[in-house]
Amino acid sequence: MADLEVRDGELVLTLGAAEKLEGVHGDLHAPLDAVAGIEVLDDAHAPAGLSAGVKIGTRIPGVIEVGTIQGVKRRLFAAVHHDTPRGLRVRLDGRSYDEWIVGLSDPEATLGRLRRHLPAG
Repeated sequence: MADLEVRDGELVLTLGAAEKLEGVHGDLHAPLDAVAGIEVLDDAHAPAGLSAGVKIGTRIPGVIEVGTIQGVKRRLFAAVHHDTPRGLRVRLDGRSYDEWIVGLSDPEATLGRLRRHLPAG
């Protein structure tokens, strides 16, 4: 299962072995100062299942969205499963991805843990 953590001054999206296969990707890293905001999503499948754009990874709408979604104006990476339909949207400035969408069993607890490490503002 995907998880977000702060490690060595970076926000890290850690993927499980299955997600690495499903998403054709390894763990993702972003410096903390690139994090523009984080919000709780009640339905993480919705933004992860954008119909427009190129998708690299695995997608069964509403069940699993793991991989890269390249839209006209933004690029995101999603890791959302049927058992983690709620999650977090991480907005990033100046990175190869504009957003990470991550399904989590307790997004509020994860957000609280991450906020302690993020720059104020």
